Amino acid sequence: MAKKAGGITYEEIVQQVRAGDFKPIYYLMGEEPYYIDLLSDYIVAQALTEDERDFNLTILYGPQTTGEEVINAAKRYPMMAERQVVVVREAQSLPHKEVLAFYAQKPMPTTVLVLCHKNGTLDGRTNMAKDIRKAGIVFESNKLYDRELPGFVSSYVKRKGVEIAPDACLILCEHVGADLSRLAGELDKLIVAVGEGHRIDAQAIQDNIGISKEYNSFELTTALSMKDVVKANKIVKYFDSNPKNFALQPTLSTIFKFYSDLMLAYYSPVKTEQGIADWLGQTTWQVRKNILPAMRLYTATKVFNIIGEIRRTDGASKGVGGQKTSDGDLLKELVYQILH
Repeated sequence: MAKKAGGITYEEIVQQVRAGDFKPIYYLMGEEPYYIDLLSDYIVAQALTEDERDFNLTILYGPQTTGEEVINAAKRYPMMAERQVVVVREAQSLPHKEVLAFYAQKPMPTTVLVLCHKNGTLDGRTNMAKDIRKAGIVFESNKLYDRELPGFVSSYVKRKGVEIAPDACLILCEHVGADLSRLAGELDKLIVAVGEGHRIDAQAIQDNIGISKEYNSFELTTALSMKDVVKANKIVKYFDSNPKNFALQPTLSTIFKFYSDLMLAYYSPVKTEQGIADWLGQTTWQVRKNILPAMRLYTATKVFNIIGEIRRTDGASKGVGGQKTSDGDLLKELVYQILH
């Protein structure tokens, strides 16, 4: 799942390449390196056989070369192959890359030039961007929002012939965050552990990644959503007794996101499970498990005050007010204010 940018998606590029439709230039850019690396590797794998790569695959690095040297490499003819591939990694650091505009006006038909520009984008107003877009493809790889991570995880494991339980999916997303490369790596470990055709559940995550299926920020949020005082305090006590398994800032972020979504849910134009899910950009499973129970137990005014308490706790954890309180005690106080 990749966002659309420049009129084309990651999936569309893969379909073209799989069909043998290679463009002379690919400019892969953006803040999310995962799709840039994935596309670059896929283009190489489809464009050249392993035997052809010895003489027809050139990998250059932006800080160690120049725009002129890239052009010289791209203008070479393939050896005993239909095409050659030139990959420029760290293209954001390539000196004199503006000269690529001239190459883009008349690219070599037997060369596939792949430029990987990470942690930034090419100014679309430049001649270089315009000429590359005319000759080939400019693709922007955007960071995924937190609400999009479950969809990424579900699609990833499905392609590998494995399923993942909704709670396990959310626990993993909450623990890893929006680092797709790391998320894919953790999923690969889980897929190997459970085997094709099986299901990844919370127990598998605990056994293979070390995230407790009972004591994590996701389970704390679930307990708070249901006003389960015993379970919430049990989790807080575990966090306080196991500081290596607890970090206050990510926990506050998870709680804040939940109550922010809960506040938005009150303003959903359609108050059904599906309507609220569409409004929040969540799955119906998330809405059914946490949002709907919380809407019955919390008033909008209470949620507004809770958001204020979370902000106050965040400030106190960073030394605002001058009084130093342990992270465990700050979380205990916050949970008390939420539940009472």
